[in-house]
Amino acid sequence: MSSVLPYKEQSSGKKEQVADMFNNISKKYDFLNHFLSLGIDILWRKKAIKMLKPYQPKVILDIATGTADFAIESLKLNPDQVIGVDISEGMLDVGRKKLKERKLDHKIELRLGDSEKLLFDDNKFDAVIVSFGVRNFENLERGLSDMYRVLKPGGRVVILEFSRPSKFPFRNIYNFYFKAILPRIGRMVSKDGSAYTYLPESVQAFPDGDNFLKIFNKVGFKNTKCKPLTLGVSSIYIGEK
Repeated sequence: MSSVLPYKEQSSGKKEQVADMFNNISKKYDFLNHFLSLGIDILWRKKAIKMLKPYQPKVILDIATGTADFAIESLKLNPDQVIGVDISEGMLDVGRKKLKERKLDHKIELRLGDSEKLLFDDNKFDAVIVSFGVRNFENLERGLSDMYRVLKPGGRVVILEFSRPSKFPFRNIYNFYFKAILPRIGRMVSKDGSAYTYLPESVQAFPDGDNFLKIFNKVGFKNTKCKPLTLGVSSIYIGEK
């Protein structure tokens, strides 16, 4: 998979560029997320967390937690501990403020960290969750392998990520919106010219559906499944250690 970069004119690697990009757009990120997806991203997160309900995970890791929306949603599972990790201090600042305002800062701990080099012991978490984060990994296989490592045997991973709709005519409408409209609105609101051009490019380059499941299985996950949402605009991937 070729690496798509937010700032093509810079010589730094994908990891640094993704951190810079999210630092730049962190203040507007939540607004743009909900606005550009017409709020459907909120329903997607609810659906993904519901899939963990039968397993009642007590210790949860939210990777690429951003502003902590997925971590907050995971509290519906009544866990004992939720830790969110992200590469962008700007996004974590917004997340920490949100947790304080909602009086949830005692329930969720946010840490700065690299998703591909997790600073946790092996077999620590009952569940690992990621929403719209794996697409930004510099090395997808390494990131998934590290998720596998920190998960307890029998633990579950749930990944929510954008995918590409395949059915005509919705595919064409979606592509037009994603490539022509979304970058323009994103640029106007976030004032970052590259971030919302990177979004459709990174989705285009991402190995979704069965291609993702192949990598998922390769690093060791079993009973893997892909559940497409909203005509294939995003997908939930589930795996077990």
